[in-house]
Amino acid sequence: MNTLPFSSDIGVIGLGVMGKNLALNIVDNGYSVAAFDLDTDKVNSAINQEQAERKANSAPRMLACNNLTEMLSSLTKPRVIVLSVPAGGPVDGVCKSLIAAGIESDDIVVDTGNSLWTDTVEREARYKGQFVFFSSAVSGGEVGARFGPSLMPSGDKAAWQYVAPVWNAIAAKVDPATGLPIERFEPGNPVTEGEPCTTYIGPAGSGHYVKMVHNGIEYADMQLICEAYQLLHDGLGMSAYDIGDIFNGWNNGSLNSYLMGISAEVLQQDDPLTDKPLVEMILDKAGQKGTGLWTAVSSLQIGCPAPTIAEAVYARAVSTQKDLRVQLNSKLKGPAAVSLSDAEKAEFIANLEDALYCAKVCCYAQGFQLMAMAAKEQNWTLDFAEIAKIWRAGCIIRATFLQEITKAYQDNADLANLLLADTFSTNLSAKQMNWRKTVAASVMQGTPAPCISSAIAYYDSYRCETLPANLLQGQRDFFGAHTFERTDKPAGEKYHLDWSAKERSLAKV
Repeated sequence: MNTLPFSSDIGVIGLGVMGKNLALNIVDNGYSVAAFDLDTDKVNSAINQEQAERKANSAPRMLACNNLTEMLSSLTKPRVIVLSVPAGGPVDGVCKSLIAAGIESDDIVVDTGNSLWTDTVEREARYKGQFVFFSSAVSGGEVGARFGPSLMPSGDKAAWQYVAPVWNAIAAKVDPATGLPIERFEPGNPVTEGEPCTTYIGPAGSGHYVKMVHNGIEYADMQLICEAYQLLHDGLGMSAYDIGDIFNGWNNGSLNSYLMGISAEVLQQDDPLTDKPLVEMILDKAGQKGTGLWTAVSSLQIGCPAPTIAEAVYARAVSTQKDLRVQLNSKLKGPAAVSLSDAEKAEFIANLEDALYCAKVCCYAQGFQLMAMAAKEQNWTLDFAEIAKIWRAGCIIRATFLQEITKAYQDNADLANLLLADTFSTNLSAKQMNWRKTVAASVMQGTPAPCISSAIAYYDSYRCETLPANLLQGQRDFFGAHTFERTDKPAGEKYHLDWSAKERSLAKV
């Protein structure tokens, strides 16, 4: 490694929230960074922060570059350049500018944005021979990027071998004995022990596909928690502060997760302007950036049932229809409020905890099955135990729950669905009646719980040996001669009934 200002180890283009924090993380781990952004204020901000956090008498490790030509000339070869720019056109714009600036065929460009996985596949082919286009999805938000994210790299294996030491250094770390995150949020004092939350995912596009599914699970996990909040708030009349206390309690058990922890913190935050709970002052219109939608669309295209993820996307869409919801609130009748005893309230809360756990398991089952079906379609070999392991820390869906998923795939790498794993089938079987009581209560109190409800429909669909698709096939054969298979004949044999004839005859097709 070289010392600035003569040359630097890694270039970082794009110094927004994620780019700047990734750059500072890289510097913390002993590498030197050449930094560039079209906005010079962002460059200066990164340089000033690196200077402020640098230990006394230590040499600077971040160099401000005025343009891409200057950046390329400052990097050791083969050059490694990290892109942290918005997905889509900006990625190709930077790539073309790097070509114009003189990038070489063995240089490595790493896209760390939330790119659509098919775009990544196309870019690897498009830029082949001009430079090595590599990708690494990043999860963890601002804090994760700064002190240890979960990283999902994919693409050229030789490029990964070159980048791996840096990625292993900057990734979040997990205690191998406990499976718990090793967290330290101190500039200049990175976590160096433990298992890094990064692993080579596979060929181009696979890393971004895995991240896309991660985000789909994230959508569903967030919505499940929000539904629990509304059921407690509307059904039991509990305050945000009291619900936060319940969530804190759940966070000490099987529902322990980053999202549960921050949800409790949000619920217990006062509004600086009104002294009311802040959550009550936040307008109930949710935004989205598209990755949850991509996951739902992919599940439909592949034919993999992921209803809980899709319902989470729909829930955000419904939330944006605020004016229509206000109008319909006064026109559509709902059930009358029911008063519950303290014992009934305690039972409701206990049932809801079980329901949330069960729905969460089904949400992950949907995501992992979707990855498995996509891998088969794309001829990828995905290691689901490793994927679960790198999600145990750094990323938004990090949770102790992922240790159980890791073990399930370590025990059976070819597991067709998480519900087949003994630990999950046993737990869901034991908790399913409380789950049903929660869904029934949500219907009877008129509180929407689309994700919790869709998850139990998913559970029951897979639990059901015979589904009504036999009638559906009869309908399709009636109006469209689409044929059907028979239960008493070999698989694959197709039959059609002549529905329009006076004497309906059956024919093998």
